[in-house]
Amino acid sequence: MTPPTPPGTSEPGPDSEPPGPESERPAPTTAGATAGQVLRNPRIWIIPSVLVTAVSLLLALLYMGGILNPRIDLHRVPVGLVSADKGATVDGKQQNLGASITAAVAAAPDPDDRVNWQVLTPAEAQQKLASNQLYGALKIPEDFTAAVAGLGQPPAGSPARPIAVVLTNPGSGSLASSFASSIATDAAHRASLDLGKQLTAVAAQRATQQGTQVSNASALLLADPITVETRVGHPIGPHSGLGLSAFYYTLLLVLAGFLGGNAIGNGVDVALGYTDNELGPWHTRRRTVPITRRRTWVVKSVMSTVISLFTSAVIMLATVGILGMDASHLPLLFLFSFCASAAVGLGVQAINATFGGIGQLVSMFVFIVLALPSSGATIPLQALPDFYRFLARFEPMRQLSDGIRAILYFDARADAGLARAWIMIAVGTVLALLLGWVMTSYYDRKGLRRLVAVDSA
Repeated sequence: MTPPTPPGTSEPGPDSEPPGPESERPAPTTAGATAGQVLRNPRIWIIPSVLVTAVSLLLALLYMGGILNPRIDLHRVPVGLVSADKGATVDGKQQNLGASITAAVAAAPDPDDRVNWQVLTPAEAQQKLASNQLYGALKIPEDFTAAVAGLGQPPAGSPARPIAVVLTNPGSGSLASSFASSIATDAAHRASLDLGKQLTAVAAQRATQQGTQVSNASALLLADPITVETRVGHPIGPHSGLGLSAFYYTLLLVLAGFLGGNAIGNGVDVALGYTDNELGPWHTRRRTVPITRRRTWVVKSVMSTVISLFTSAVIMLATVGILGMDASHLPLLFLFSFCASAAVGLGVQAINATFGGIGQLVSMFVFIVLALPSSGATIPLQALPDFYRFLARFEPMRQLSDGIRAILYFDARADAGLARAWIMIAVGTVLALLLGWVMTSYYDRKGLRRLVAVDSA
């Protein structure tokens, strides 16, 4: 067996001369290879060039692929249809135009299945808005039919126009609420034009029977009779980033777990003597500590869990205490934040222990690259391509952002996404522990120990 090459020397290459007597060997120099010599070596370029180029291509495709035109990818956006109309007598007949309009909107052709209309009572709609199960709603108020009847036989002065109310849900995200608002507003305008055709025909028939003409002002009013008003269906605090504070808070927790896990991994390797420590021009290497892969993974995992307590507390202190972010249920928010960040840290340690040197790149794709565009936090899942909706079923950031959103905006309701978030945190933690334990035990049992560094004098 060839003995290991001592530090500070190099193994002879195929073109090197055989070593002669000690006195004939050239004196070692401290300068070593020049930068030009290193740069002219093609092997120096291959791996970094391929790796960085491939990662850049994937980043561009993944990040931009889901946001360029979300309206094309709209799929079953949850919007409520509510009729509180009590009905009234119109042309001598008892009618409920609100119920007719909501039924017509729900039955309208939607070949691309873009909207998930849900016909609800006012109480049901409010409950679903408060649990983030609706992004918005179209509501027909109690006096709608009565107001329409007033247009047919106006009193002195200008008659009150019937109103349709679009309810927004900013807690679901500014873009999600905007999509629902736009969909509901368009539906209200179409209903107004359809109703206008009926009213115009009735008015023309009545005018013919009476030998009069419909005035231009009345004709315009009857042609598009409904006024659409937009109101907040489920309000959130003014210091909530228009519904984006939950996403950025989740991002902070994920980054704390991800960056903390990698920093802890590198720090432990330095402390155990398996990695050199460089700080500016200073270079040190500690004496190598003999330790198995599994025990090293256990050390790193325990440290990630404990340090998550401090990072979660600091994030809450900065966002809520210093910056004044609107937040309630603070003990629950802290507990959830700690568990979420710790789960990410455990996942990072398991992946790094499994994949070794490329583990940081793998964990970056799992927790950052694939997680961000599939989180549904900035662009709702219903506006993402199918690939991202598939990723959202298991990618951690979507689960965590739903939990934070439920705590911050929806009174910590379990059905607002908090229950699923807790379940997925538990599942992710168990999977991370299993992966780390199984893989490190397997490596140790096969004798695939980490390379023991040579202690420097």
